[in-house]
Amino acid sequence: MSDRILVINPNSTEAVTRGIDAAMEPLRLAGGPAIECVTLKEGPPGIESQAHVEQVVAPIGDMVKKRDNDCSAFVIACYSDPGLHAARELTTKPVLGIAECGILTALTLGQRFGVISILRKSIPRHLRYVGQMGVSERMAGDRAIGLGVVELANEATTFARMAEVAAELRDEDGADVVVMGCAGMARYRDRLQRHVGLPVVEPSQAAVSMAIGRSRLGWSA
Repeated sequence: MSDRILVINPNSTEAVTRGIDAAMEPLRLAGGPAIECVTLKEGPPGIESQAHVEQVVAPIGDMVKKRDNDCSAFVIACYSDPGLHAARELTTKPVLGIAECGILTALTLGQRFGVISILRKSIPRHLRYVGQMGVSERMAGDRAIGLGVVELANEATTFARMAEVAAELRDEDGADVVVMGCAGMARYRDRLQRHVGLPVVEPSQAAVSMAIGRSRLGWSA
């Protein structure tokens, strides 16, 4: 078995995968596991609806089965955690979803977390998940920037909206930690954290950090 963490971007937008891959650099340590980021070619350009979530469950499972022999852990890099529990049934290796890991990490960094979503229609899906996790009381708010996954490549517009929403989560909702609610936002974490003055969780980093620990310690699902 290879000491390799496979990070799966369930949408087909290569720019998102490149952003996730760049965000992994601080976690690529000498003697540590290899971190490989791949794009799910069968996925839509962005996971922006429940239908999109359901569409990628089977292809994610197929990829986990295909790579089970040469990976020590898997990360599903979409904030809807599509196919997370189904994938966990296909392997004894750790399978981590970035939404679950991002939220759990936020709970260790502050009392109330706020989420920056891409679209308003994403928010009900996020709220359902937070409710399933049993941490609704720790959530300060969830606000959308009004941009789809593909539009996140426009740096000036995206950062301006993220900065505005992060400030609203901090000042109006009382969040003391912010979670970026889309893997496509990865490139903006450091800049946003400096701007808003709060811890900002990039959930792909949070999930891979957990995957490193779990694979090294021999913890399985």
